Amino acid sequence: MRDAEKTIGNLIDKQGVSFIGSVDENGWPCTKAMLPPRKRLGIETFYFTTNTSSMRVSQYRQNPKACIYFCDRRFFRGVMLTGTMEVLTDRASKEMIWRDGDTMYYPGGVTDPDYCVLKFTASQGRFYSSFHSENFDIPSYTGEME
Repeated sequence: MRDAEKTIGNLIDKQGVSFIGSVDENGWPCTKAMLPPRKRLGIETFYFTTNTSSMRVSQYRQNPKACIYFCDRRFFRGVMLTGTMEVLTDRASKEMIWRDGDTMYYPGGVTDPDYCVLKFTASQGRFYSSFHSENFDIPSYTGEME
């Protein structure tokens, strides 16, 4: 792979589902399927919507260690990114990723107290394709993956 950010970014952008991982109060990993990120900055920063009252938000507030995973089932490729998850409740962050129709989930609109933003910042990744896996660092990754 000549351009990791482009290849991985394209894989991510074509998926209808993303998976997020958190750590529970007993140190066990937890995974949840989510809608795709609402916004992506390269392969380092991702923004998701969720309910402030969710179990995941509580877990991230206790332990920000997180991972996100995207899988292309058609070509049996995937990428896992590890890093940290922040829970953002400020109006600017909420407005940044708000979309028409979100009142179906958050009836109070952009100021609904049960609406928040999850901001994931990646530090490392692992890409799988063609029976080969490779670890890489973010954002310092500059090499080629095969």
